[in-house]
Amino acid sequence: MNTILELREKRAKAWEAAKAFLDTKRGTDGMISAEDTVTYDKMEADVVALGKEIERLEKQEALDRELSKPLNTPLTAKPTFPGMETKTGRASDEYKKAFWKTMRNKHGSEIRNALQIGEDSEGGYLVPDEFERTLIQALEEENVMRQLCSIISTSSGDKKIPVVATKGTASWVEEEGNTPESDDAFAQVSIGAFKLATMLKISEELLNDSVFNLEQYIAREFARRIGSAEEAAFVTGNASGKPTGILHSTGGAQVGVTTASATAITMDEVLDLFYSLKTPYRRNAVFLMNDATVKVLRKLKDGNGQYLWQPSVQAGQPDTILNRPVKTTGAMPTVEATAKVLAFGDFSYYWIADRQGRSFQRLNELYAVTGQVGFRATQRVDGKLILPEAIKVLLMKS
Repeated sequence: MNTILELREKRAKAWEAAKAFLDTKRGTDGMISAEDTVTYDKMEADVVALGKEIERLEKQEALDRELSKPLNTPLTAKPTFPGMETKTGRASDEYKKAFWKTMRNKHGSEIRNALQIGEDSEGGYLVPDEFERTLIQALEEENVMRQLCSIISTSSGDKKIPVVATKGTASWVEEEGNTPESDDAFAQVSIGAFKLATMLKISEELLNDSVFNLEQYIAREFARRIGSAEEAAFVTGNASGKPTGILHSTGGAQVGVTTASATAITMDEVLDLFYSLKTPYRRNAVFLMNDATVKVLRKLKDGNGQYLWQPSVQAGQPDTILNRPVKTTGAMPTVEATAKVLAFGDFSYYWIADRQGRSFQRLNELYAVTGQVGFRATQRVDGKLILPEAIKVLLMKS
């Protein structure tokens, strides 16, 4: 943690130096020379690199904490006490032990009996409950949308979510006059499930090596793959075989501001985007963009000469714009014509529906000729913005 704090302080000092350099090199027209631009870009690149290193260390620290939790216990018998609940089904220790023995191809009659609990129609096995929670935790570390959005679990069928489409109003009436009727209108948003799948290969030598931690490797690798595919869909998904992304023209966020330029963003346009969002949503609002857009916004100043972007100097606290947190993802578009490059709003109104549970399948024969074993993971998930007015986007001019 001391290293992370030191890096944050170093980044803050580097940013102050970059701002000071930029201010001293601006000409009367507000521009800087090509030579000074090269120098500034290098200073800014150092700020970005420090930010990336801080993110890596924080993710590594969180993942180390999760994966360092004990996987087993040296006790020969578990202590019991009155009222103690015994785990059953996929949460039981017997199922977890049988699952990983099967993944390593160490079969036995007792394993087959235990796995009947989680056997599915495709010949795979549902992930043990404890491991599934570990995988979800890894997804949250890889996927910024899972950090910001609301997550629900569904067992089967579409989830119907009631939404107030139009609200009633009050009216002024004369004494003894009739009170006009004004009812709320309700609509429904349906969340289903789309299938996401990935497969990896592991050599037989690694599987047979007791030192190799199969659980940790699968958790990390599947989290990386699934997290990347999920995040892209939650942001830009077109609802065709995948979730509806926040940037989708139908069912996605509303356009708050359209820029005057196809390649540049002004301070006034960011302010207009900020205030295009209704006040109740601004209380928990977050800016979402990619790193290239952050670089553009770093050079903007408010009316008092203060830079719009402010770096965080405290561990666990994000960078801010207009005192609201800034989150970045590579799934957001870059600054170009007709692109929606900046989203601002309360992302808790984007709902992610996980269809329990995730399924693993071991493929023994497919890669046998190369001495490898395949592992296939599938997940069913959907995502939709329940209230489009809760998030506003900045649209670049066409």
